[in-house]
Amino acid sequence: MEGKYKIGELAAVAGLTVRTLRYYDQIDLLSPSAHSGSGHRLYDKNDFFRLQQILALKELEVSLEEIKSILNDNQYNPLDFAWLQITRIKKNINAQQKLLKALLNVAGHMEKEEKVSVKDFSMLLSMMNKHHEEFLTERKGSIERSLDRLGDFLTEKA
Repeated sequence: MEGKYKIGELAAVAGLTVRTLRYYDQIDLLSPSAHSGSGHRLYDKNDFFRLQQILALKELEVSLEEIKSILNDNQYNPLDFAWLQITRIKKNINAQQKLLKALLNVAGHMEKEEKVSVKDFSMLLSMMNKHHEEFLTERKGSIERSLDRLGDFLTEKA
C-alpha cells in the first residue's frame, strides 16, 4: 500500500465497511494519519499495518477495547500473537481431522452395508458433540463481548 488512501479505498482493500472504519476512528482504535483539505480521512501504510493487526487480533476473539490496549502497549509483539493464532488454527485443524476420520470410518461401514458398531457411532457422536460445544462456547464468548461493547457504547451516548 503506497501513498494515502481515502476511507472507502481502505475499507474495500480490508473487506470492511466505511462505517466500521469510522467507528474505529471514533473509539481511537484506528485514526487516519491525515485529512484532506476537504476533511476526508486519509490512511497511509502505517495505518494499514495497524488495521491488519486489529483484524488479526479480532480473529483471536480479542475485544476491541483489549485490542486498543494491546496496540497502545510499547511491549506489544505481533509475533507472539501470530504464534498464538497458528497454535489455535493447528488445534482446530487437528480436531477437524479427527472428526473427518471418524465420519469416513462410519460412512465406509454404511457404504458396505455393514453394521456400525455402537462404539464407533458413540465415538462419532461424542466428537461431534464436543466440536459443537466448543464452537458454541466460542460464539457465546464473542456475542457476550459484543453485547458488553454495545452496552458500553449505549451508556456513553446516554
